[in-house]
Parts: sequence; C-alpha cells; structure tokens
Amino acid sequence: MSMAKVELGRRLFYDADLSVNGTLSCAGCHEQKRGFADGNTMRPGVHGDPGRRNVPGLANVAWRRRLTAADPSLTTLEAQMLVPLLGDNPVELGMRGKEAELFRRLGNDACYRRMFARAFPEVKGHISLDTISHAIAAFERTMIALNSPFDRHGRGEIGAISTEARRGAALFAARGCVACHAGRDFIDDDYHRLEKNIGKDRGLVEKTGRPEDGDRFRTPSLRNVAVTGPWWHDGSAPTLEDAIRRHAMGLAQDEMAPLRAFLESLTDRTFLTDPRLAMPDRACGRKL
Repeated sequence: MSMAKVELGRRLFYDADLSVNGTLSCAGCHEQKRGFADGNTMRPGVHGDPGRRNVPGLANVAWRRRLTAADPSLTTLEAQMLVPLLGDNPVELGMRGKEAELFRRLGNDACYRRMFARAFPEVKGHISLDTISHAIAAFERTMIALNSPFDRHGRGEIGAISTEARRGAALFAARGCVACHAGRDFIDDDYHRLEKNIGKDRGLVEKTGRPEDGDRFRTPSLRNVAVTGPWWHDGSAPTLEDAIRRHAMGLAQDEMAPLRAFLESLTDRTFLTDPRLAMPDRACGRKL
C-alpha cells in the first residue's frame, strides 16, 4: 500500500478505458452512493450480455477472506479484479485478448505514465495486468465503512440509534441471525443454502463439483445493506423485507419494523459521500 498506488487505483477504478469499447468502468457497476453496489438485479456487460449475479457492495472488502458469491479460489482483491476485466462467463468489461490495447491506451496518457512510475518504481512504472490490479486493489482497501449509527452506538454515542433499532438488534441476535452474519461486518465468509433449486445458478457446486454444495452461496456482509439492494445472489429480492422473509424466520407482524430499523442503522452515510472515494476530478495537477 502507498498513497501513489491508491491515487492511481482510484483513477483506474473510474476509467471506462478499462472496458473494450470504452463504455463501462468498475464504478459503472459499483456506485459509491449505493455502498459501491449497483441497484440493478444483475448488471449487463459491455456487449449487453446478462449478468449472472447481483453486484455486491465493497465496504470493508480489505478484510474479506472470500470475495465472491461462490468461488472460494478468489481470496485476494488483485485476483478478483481480473474477473470483471478479463472474464467471459459473463463478459463484463470484455478485455480478454485485448490486454495490449489496454496497455496502449493507458501508456498513451502522459499523466498515467507518471502515476504508474510513482506507484511502481521497482518495475519502472511498467503498465501490466499486475500493476493495474495492484493499484485498483490498493484503492479498494481504502473503502472502509466503520461510522454507521450502529458503530457510533457501540462506541457509546447516546441517541445514535433509535429505540426501535435497539429492539431490532436484540431480535437479530435472538433469532440466530448472528450465526451467519457475524462479527464487525456481519459476515462469516462462509457458504450456506437458504433455498433449493432456485434457478440455473447452482452456486458453489459449480466450482467444487460436490453435490452437497448445490445452491450454497457466500453470506453477504450487512454493511450498508439498506442501500445495496436489490438483494439475494441474483437480485431477486426487490425489497429488504422480502429478503428478510426469505430467511424463513417466521417473524411476527410487529417484528419486521424493528429489524429493518436495525439494518438501516448499519448504513455509513459518510462512506457513501466521502470525496476520497469519489471519482477524481484532477490528476497530475490538472483537471481530468
């Protein structure tokens, strides 16, 4: 990590030149105001190919042991970043086989050449998949959300959350939600099955080949969950209430409101508006 890497990664994250036709950036699917999620059920790629899974938020991804819904092999941000860039199932940014063109585009920009040189002096600023992925990963590691009302409540700030949200937090624990949504980020980084045979996407079994892994998906973090919908691995839960009901907890009528109030208290509004995470308007001392 270095500020030079973070600065470069931030610019790359928002640059549509990382897509084959210059129409889509990482930020095109990961919008800051949505907790770096998307708002669509599944996001089409640059050629209009339908997405396979709902776009996850990126809050606190630096601490995730597993980074996707159903691929346990992706354990680093550097490796995960290459999936949207080069992947073909589905095609997202569409740069597979076009890597030389990507390097040419970035290398033609004098400011990028300077930024790569500052960020990677050990390789003399060489523009490659390795340096691109390391820079973007460095920026993603600065996406830290730890200032939600619930966080402030935990630090002793009086009135940070409502009485109803406190009731919801108690209900969340009593109903056993913490078994999977555990720890500071409300995620256990493990795979679970909540529904059977729900569609073509069978989840973890695609990678492991083990029948018992059918319909298992990674627990999502609940950081900023109220703004990262639609929910579920395929975005098929259009409301937060629908996502809660699909956990089959048998909630009483008067329990939904406090549970939702608790989940809303996990939204870090400073994270959604932090200018350090927004699209840069300057680079190398000049306006972009």
